[in-house]
Amino acid sequence: MEKKLESEIENVANRFIESISDKNILVISHFDTDGITSATIFAKTLKRLDKKFSLRIVKRIEEETIQNLPKDRVIVFLDLASGSLNEIVKAELKDVFIIDHHEIIQEIPEGVNIINPHLNGKEELSSSSLVYLFCRQINPENKELAKLAILGMIGDSMEKSIDKLNNFIISDGEVKRKRGLLIYPSTRPLNRTLEYCSDPYIPEITGNTLGVIELLREVGINSVNGKYKSLIELDDDEMSKLVTAIMLKNPRVKNKEIIGDIFLIKFFNKLEDARELSAMINACSRLGESGTAVQFCMESMKAKKKVELMHTKYKQFIISGLKFVSESEKIMGNGFVIINAKGKIKDTIIGTIASILSNSSIYEEGTIITTMAYYDDKIKVSARSVGRTGRNIRELLASVIDKLGGEVGGHQFAAGCMIKQEKEEEFINHLKKSLEIELVKI
Repeated sequence: MEKKLESEIENVANRFIESISDKNILVISHFDTDGITSATIFAKTLKRLDKKFSLRIVKRIEEETIQNLPKDRVIVFLDLASGSLNEIVKAELKDVFIIDHHEIIQEIPEGVNIINPHLNGKEELSSSSLVYLFCRQINPENKELAKLAILGMIGDSMEKSIDKLNNFIISDGEVKRKRGLLIYPSTRPLNRTLEYCSDPYIPEITGNTLGVIELLREVGINSVNGKYKSLIELDDDEMSKLVTAIMLKNPRVKNKEIIGDIFLIKFFNKLEDARELSAMINACSRLGESGTAVQFCMESMKAKKKVELMHTKYKQFIISGLKFVSESEKIMGNGFVIINAKGKIKDTIIGTIASILSNSSIYEEGTIITTMAYYDDKIKVSARSVGRTGRNIRELLASVIDKLGGEVGGHQFAAGCMIKQEKEEEFINHLKKSLEIELVKI
């Protein structure tokens, strides 16, 4: 029988307080926006409790990492480890706490305290939301950290499925909402926002300065003294014309996909677009600066300048990655596309490229987009389902990895794996076969 998530959080929080009375704490969190905001919420909570702790931000959790963890500390995993329960048992770790929202496919071992919405029939919660609810349970003063949970939620594209629990976090975070076009940042000049807009990807506009100016001229939005309005400064008529123009450029985009709530959050004492803040945190981590991302979440002015530069650099990487993908040869079949970027796109960016393509309306709903990029002597594989429908990608990748060896993680419609580079051809062949067989089954 499903336990109520709220009471589960209360029970685990009480056990955690007991466990840390005489032990130091090691917090291990994932390196994306959801993981970074989770880590910051947790770190601030432990500081308030005056507890000694260390923090590690990781790209992925590997068996070797778990084997080498200290046995005398309380280990806290955030936004990961739901798929590493067997490894935790093998490593004989005793005091383990997991707050995560990824699928659980293994038995939960005794002695592992886990908060995961999949155990309670509530799938649409980010790890940062869960960490926030957990930390608020420990100390109600942590209410001020709600805005970080919202950034994590948006980083994991969960703002569209706001239910009771998330709504409660949004009211704690004192967020301002405005209906409008879902491109960000909504607070910056519109020409720059459109040029760097990759979600949704707009053909002939994304990455094209002249295309942007032409589009704005067509809809009657002109610059004043060389400066364009921002998205949130547009009136209803201008907003309506802009939406129509973008939909004409990208006919398969549905109105409900590009119109929605713009969330504005007070950050560094200024109202900022939550989507942009979320993307800035993500950019830092993807470029190997997770520590800077945590400092940015703690609102350090020094980190802010560094993050702004890194975000610009990251956006340029994305635009050149999309350009490479549009011009490169692809392996295509009925209902699937495989893009092997080899060393042309960074392994930390390849997943983002897959997500952008799956949201771009270039491909039919249900198409499985698989992207591949080299990482040392390995290959990072990221797969996404267009429209989040159809087959379970995590299971599909797991069936291929069973034959070749490697690690798999993720969700039903967004998953990834890591394979050895020497298995490149073999992996592509097995994946093609599995995708074609699956199609026959359907």
